[in-house]
Amino acid sequence: LLSAGHSNTSLCNWLLDFLTGRPQAVRVGSNTSSTITLHNGAPKGCVLSPLLFTLLTHDCTPSHNSNLFIKFADYTTVVGLISNRDETNYRSEVSHLAGWCSDNNLSLNVEKTKEIVVDFRRAHTQHVPLTINGATVERVSSTKFLGVHITEDLSWTDNTAALTKKSQQRLYFLRKLRRARAPPPIMYTFYRGTIESILTSCITVWYAACNASCRKTLQRIVRAAEKIIGVSLPSLQDIYGTRLTRKALCIAGDPTHPSHSFFSLLPSGRRLQSLQARTSRLKDSFSHQAVRKLNSLLTLPPTFPLFPHAPLNSEPQS
Repeated sequence: LLSAGHSNTSLCNWLLDFLTGRPQAVRVGSNTSSTITLHNGAPKGCVLSPLLFTLLTHDCTPSHNSNLFIKFADYTTVVGLISNRDETNYRSEVSHLAGWCSDNNLSLNVEKTKEIVVDFRRAHTQHVPLTINGATVERVSSTKFLGVHITEDLSWTDNTAALTKKSQQRLYFLRKLRRARAPPPIMYTFYRGTIESILTSCITVWYAACNASCRKTLQRIVRAAEKIIGVSLPSLQDIYGTRLTRKALCIAGDPTHPSHSFFSLLPSGRRLQSLQARTSRLKDSFSHQAVRKLNSLLTLPPTFPLFPHAPLNSEPQS
């Protein structure tokens, strides 16, 4: 934290006082726990905490163009593209991240770290186990990333099963509200907040790639909620279309977004340049679905900016 080339002592001392020596206690009803003093971390729900996190991790960036760092609080993910069976860049990137954590007094929990390999080639390569600080990272066939279950074959059966189980548990409480003669507006609000929010979590990522069976399974929960509440509810297909359009327009209007280059207007200015796809898996991905959705609109929004032509997408090797 510098000001005019010199350290701002007052600001640093203020932040030090903010982050250290914070008393904390828990109160339940009339009972209060003993007080403990915290000297690490940042207060949750505080406006300043995300800014401090950004300042701390601003230099935690990949050193190779084929890799990507996804940083979310204490949850960091390394995404690497392996080409021509050369894993050098990917493995050096993991070592680079481990070194950065060590230099910044952060410890990596290797036991909780998982590795998943997505490879659709006919001839699969046997990958040498990944190690961090001498410890081997467990390789899994599926993992949970920010609430979404991702599998090595990029199918969404596991994710659908998890959403179904969680939503059905919430239906039990919705039925209790009906038995308590709660008015439909109250039950509808409960449905939106506790059931629909689960069914539509990250829906723009996985819904298009779901098979028909998964979609029917999730839609049955919506129909069950309709019968309980007694009102018509929006289908998942309609919600997906609305959110896909909104997200696509948001990315297309943000030149700093990593996927911004996929949204390129044709010379006519009335349609976007289509993205090529050799497989249905790539065709059902977000970028391709988003471009197709915007092209299905009768007219693009009048404020839709004119972007340079984007290169056609290609399919990664692994």
